[in-house]
Amino acid sequence: MRLSEPRIPPATPDEMSEDAKSLLGLVTSRSGRVDNIFATLARHPVFLKNFLVFGSYILAMSSLPPRDREILILRIGWLCRSEYEWGQHVEMGKRNGLTDDDILRITKGADAEGWTELESALVRAADELHDDAFIQDKTWKTLSMYYDTRQLIDLIFTVGQYNMVSMALNTLGVQLDERLSGFPEQA
Repeated sequence: MRLSEPRIPPATPDEMSEDAKSLLGLVTSRSGRVDNIFATLARHPVFLKNFLVFGSYILAMSSLPPRDREILILRIGWLCRSEYEWGQHVEMGKRNGLTDDDILRITKGADAEGWTELESALVRAADELHDDAFIQDKTWKTLSMYYDTRQLIDLIFTVGQYNMVSMALNTLGVQLDERLSGFPEQA
């Protein structure tokens, strides 16, 4: 973690507005847990409301296959050095078919041994968007062989969304939730 304590701490239930509590009902786990990212954003209920709309689209309604989406999210989280983002999406990635080897491979980049052509292009696209805010023609051509127009648009906005989220998590100092682990030691 870049910061050892939050710059803006997660709001406690007593500190939350009724609007924030209502919104958090949408993201509360079955065990009643509210992740630190959402409890932190509860300090700005209008933003939280709008953030949940776009974030929910990316996570639940995107045209990308969930496994591919998680490769993109993990790679941009890795590139941004967002340990919180990484920890959250290792869990989600595993639920969507990523193996421990896949997750470690994400840290090594697009040329790591074991990627399919599409997977390598996904990692490369995240790298190119992060480094130059542009997907190069060769990468775009490969992605276009596998994805339709909607999926290509969703890919760009998935990387963009999680780049923005990673910046916020890092800058706000959102700390890992108890159940999350950080970056892998092998990477």
